[in-house]
This record gives sequence, C-alpha cells and structure tokens, in this order.
Amino acid sequence: MDQATLRAKHAALLPVLTERARRLWAATEAQAIGYGGIAQVVRATGMAASTIQRGLRDLASGEVLDATRTRRAGGGRKRATALDATLLRDLDALVEPTAPGDPDSPLRWTCLSARTLAVALDGLGHHVSHTVVAELLHGLGYSLQGNIKTREGGQHADRDAQFRYIARRVRAAHRAQQPTISVDTKKKELVGDFKNAGRTWRPPRSPHRVRVHDFLIKGPAGGKAIPYGVYDLHRNEGWVSVGIDHDTATFAVQSIRRWWQRMGRPVYREATALLITADAGGSNGARLRLWKWELQQLANRTGLAITVCHFPPGTSKWNKIEHRLFSHIAMNWRGTPLVDLATIVSLIGSTRSQSGLRVRSELDRGQYPAGVTVTDAQMATIRLERHRFHGDWNYTIHPALSPASRSIIS
Repeated sequence: MDQATLRAKHAALLPVLTERARRLWAATEAQAIGYGGIAQVVRATGMAASTIQRGLRDLASGEVLDATRTRRAGGGRKRATALDATLLRDLDALVEPTAPGDPDSPLRWTCLSARTLAVALDGLGHHVSHTVVAELLHGLGYSLQGNIKTREGGQHADRDAQFRYIARRVRAAHRAQQPTISVDTKKKELVGDFKNAGRTWRPPRSPHRVRVHDFLIKGPAGGKAIPYGVYDLHRNEGWVSVGIDHDTATFAVQSIRRWWQRMGRPVYREATALLITADAGGSNGARLRLWKWELQQLANRTGLAITVCHFPPGTSKWNKIEHRLFSHIAMNWRGTPLVDLATIVSLIGSTRSQSGLRVRSELDRGQYPAGVTVTDAQMATIRLERHRFHGDWNYTIHPALSPASRSIIS
C-alpha cells in the first residue's frame, strides 16, 4: 500500500477515531503490510512507532477492552494522592489550624489561598500545583464562601412584641387613611469619580475610569452626599433629600417636612395624623432630644399628631425603607461613578421597580450644624404622649396650636 493511500485513509478516519481506535487501526494497517509496515504507517500518519507497537501488542494479546473506554482501567496519570501518600494528611494539617467554626460541619472554610497552600506544601517536599490543591480541598469538604450577616447582637426581650405593635399601628393608620412613612438615612456617598460597586452594560473595553483611592475630595467638586429617605408605605412612593452638611435630627425632620409639602399633603388632604416608623439610632434616634424638638415644630406647622414607632436596637434591616427603597436605589446606580450631586439626585429620582415604585429626589443645600443642644425648658414645651407599651420606643407628639390657628407650610 502506497503512502498516499495510507495518508488519505488516516485523514478520513481521524475525526471519528478515539485514541485507542486510532492506535488499533494503525496496528492493523502495519500488520497487513508486513515487513516494514510500522515504518510506512509512521511516515504516512505521523504517529509514534511506540504507539503502533503498543497497538500490535494489544492485538496479539487478544484482550477484549470496554468499548466505552480509551484506556484500560487504571490507565492514565496517577492521582497526586496515590503518588504521594502523605500529601492529603499534610494539606489537612496546614488548613485545620485556620479553619474556624464547627469541625463537624459538612462545609469548612480556610483563609489560606490555594496558591499559598501550594507554596507551603512545596516546603514540606510535596510538589503540586495550586489547581491540584484546590481539587484536594474540594474533596476534603472545603469551599470558597463569603461572609453572611446574621449576628445582630443581643436581642431585646420585647423585640417581637414591638414588631407586632408596629404592625398593628400601621394597619390601623391604613384603615383610617392616615399617612404612614418609613424613614432612615442611606449610606453616605463620596462625591467624585470614585469606584461604585456593581457592573453595568458598556461598549467593549470601555469601563468607567475612576480614582484608585477613595479619599474625600474637598471643594465644590467633591464632598459627601447624605441621602435621607422617606418611604410612603401605602402608596409605594419615596422621597430622598440629598444633604451636603451634617446628618442631624434637624436635617431628618426637614426632609420629612419637604416630603409632606411636595408629596404627602397633596394626596392626604384630610389627614390629621402621621405615623413614622424609624430606627432606634442615628439622626432619628429614640433618645435624641433634638429629634423630638424638631418633630414638635413640624407638628405645630402642619397640625398633625405625629406618632413615632422605633424598631428595637439592632433590627434596622427590618425597616421597610431598607428593602423597598434603598435597595432599588443601589441597584439603579450600580457600577456608575457618582461624579457630582446632580448625578446622584438624577439617579435616585430615576429609580423604579417592577412593583411600581416611584421616587422623587431633591438637593438640600441647607446648613445643619452638629452639637445643637435642646434645653430642659424647651423639652418641657413638647407635647409628648408616651404609649403604654414601651413609651421609650412609641410616642405621639401633638401640635401645640389649636385647629383654628394651624399654619400651612409654604
């Protein structure tokens, strides 16, 4: 058989032959040619002579191999643990001292990377790659895991009772068609060309170019943005005042006042009361004198009896505004640098959700100095009625003016 014929047959069969079948085909061709057959097949196919000789030995032995296998059982490269009996023991010993948590847990985790462990094993005489280390770790039950927020600190004995109390108050306000809002300060944001977590669709190889370090930019082109949010629980609407000074109780109540003026009063024209659900700390903290003083001024100006129900300490994530407003804002501006205040206000105002959320946002350039003190004399003028259940968390501030003399916010 000439070289051209062998070469043509090999080229036609190569796409469909397994490694084993190719070896056996070459052996049968060499066997059919006879003397000098191995050399001719080698020249025609480019296969190694040793491969063809192994095929001839397979044919001569008469052994029937599993047609689904390329090699005999046990063939191929040996596992690292089979070649190195102490490898697995030394790897587990390296990881175990740094593996926190329950040792009986089906999933354990380590702070050491696969590359670091490979270097450490090399120092012990085990020459393995980081990919082999990763495979061995999976076999031992380890996995790559992130952090999960589950620890809220000590739980107050009346935590669940307060949740139920808030739910009853919200339902009652809804039945009475009185406004109910959830308030809080969103995470403060650096203004400038800084990295913003998340990804967004961009043309190929054109990511936003941002600063390497997140240092506050002083001056008119930088600073911090302080978004204070008001979320209407009944209408699925949000208001966000973007402040630039300090996150104080005065700023918080001013944000509520602006919400009432722009969004609340036009739709709750018959309202006589306002229910606020808020965290127990921050600028709307349950113990802040300034918070209560400013709410009294708001009640006086609007004529609304303002009821506040605070969530127990350590339960801020249960506040509705967190997952009904703030989470959608974070998703809307993910991957987009907050280069200036106008961008921040615009991105907040364009936030939408599939449930019909609508958001309005405005910049508040007002000055809200920190450290303002409310005197005992001023506190005495606050018409504060503490509720029977946890009066420190639940209270109503009544307007000081009579209904006939209530003023309207301009």
